[in-house]
Amino acid sequence: MGESPSQPFQLSFNASLKIDFQCSRVTSDGGLILGRELDERLGFGELIQQHLTDSRRGKNTQFAFVDLLRQSVYSRLAGCEDLNDAERLSQDPTFRLIGSEKIWDRGAALTSRLQSFEAEMLAQEENLAGLGRLNRALIGRAEAMDSGYRTILDMDSTEVLVFGEQEESAYNGYFESTCFHPLLLFNEEGDCLAAKLRPGNAHSAEGWEELLLPEIERQQQIGKEVAFRGDAAFARPEVYEALEERGVKYAIRIPANDNLERDIAELLPRPVGRPSQKPLVEYKGFLYQAASWKTARRVVAKVEHHAGELFPRVGFIVTNLSLPSRAVVRFYNKRGTAEQWIKEGKQAVKMTRLSCHRFRSNEVRLWLSVIAYNLGNLLRRLAMPRRIGNWSLTSLQQRLVKTGGRLVKHARYYWLLLAESHLTRRLFRAMLGRIAALPLPAG
Repeated sequence: MGESPSQPFQLSFNASLKIDFQCSRVTSDGGLILGRELDERLGFGELIQQHLTDSRRGKNTQFAFVDLLRQSVYSRLAGCEDLNDAERLSQDPTFRLIGSEKIWDRGAALTSRLQSFEAEMLAQEENLAGLGRLNRALIGRAEAMDSGYRTILDMDSTEVLVFGEQEESAYNGYFESTCFHPLLLFNEEGDCLAAKLRPGNAHSAEGWEELLLPEIERQQQIGKEVAFRGDAAFARPEVYEALEERGVKYAIRIPANDNLERDIAELLPRPVGRPSQKPLVEYKGFLYQAASWKTARRVVAKVEHHAGELFPRVGFIVTNLSLPSRAVVRFYNKRGTAEQWIKEGKQAVKMTRLSCHRFRSNEVRLWLSVIAYNLGNLLRRLAMPRRIGNWSLTSLQQRLVKTGGRLVKHARYYWLLLAESHLTRRLFRAMLGRIAALPLPAG
């Protein structure tokens, strides 16, 4: 009672304990410093300047364009799903230090400035397209360090629930909700190569060629073989033909029908005798031509008999792979990791937080979340030791990013004193060493 607002609090249960709040000197996101070190090594700042345009003039340039974009991306990587957090983060030591020297003491942008940056500047047509190029160029820097001869592409769609009158939101009968229906393209490392926000009632495969075909061309230009996996939404003749014309191997699930089941009729009856407690699995490959196909294609069937189930579980995959049938199914089943990556994007970087009224503004938000997801994924696979390289992005966020710290300013240096918990001194040193060992980007 009557104490100055700046005085510490004293508690009755322990007279020796005093409590104070120093948001400008204490951070809860100290682990982001490692992400900033990686983005410097990959030349993220140069890529921002290369692919995005700053159209501001005069006093509007108080905050550097690169600083604003980094603040938008890193706040999502820290799990802050709403721009209302910007006011608190503007004085957070970590968010000040990851920017340019101008904001080390002054602080990062507040909510109103960041709102206009995302909803107006980045929503300009050239910058919206530039966000996609920026994202792809960032992944390209990491790909340049990989000598693999083949790239596997996985494409999938997901739902983003909406709870207002957002433009282009619509009811989707499959998801039984009013939503957006974005399409996402991943590689086998979990990098999100491309994304497209679509109306809620868009077909699951709508716009596939806009994302997939340029990526195939890009990979083939650098001499890589390309393989593609997709669920039954992509079981369309035009998809098969486009992939075959480009020499791309594929495995795509197709819906069952009477003609397909007729070709595996001998596998459908349950084997005679006492059923095994383990599933009985059989495979069969055969040529099949649907009425809409111009040519016959190889189809692989998998039939599973489970104890206690009257009917078998049957799945069909159309493919041009020359692998044995069992290997084709194993190759296709790894497509499930793409669903896991989408789940990580939704949970860790709030990919589903698309609450703006304008569709264009929500497109910007999706791209910022994708870039944040990719930066976290690159940190996971390029900087983290192998023993913890399988952490989910949520685990990385909770165990590494959410590291407490205290900023101490001396005459010549800033000291960020981090609490040692999951992020130990040994782990920090190991990650810095791995980042420093990465080759510098060309040019």
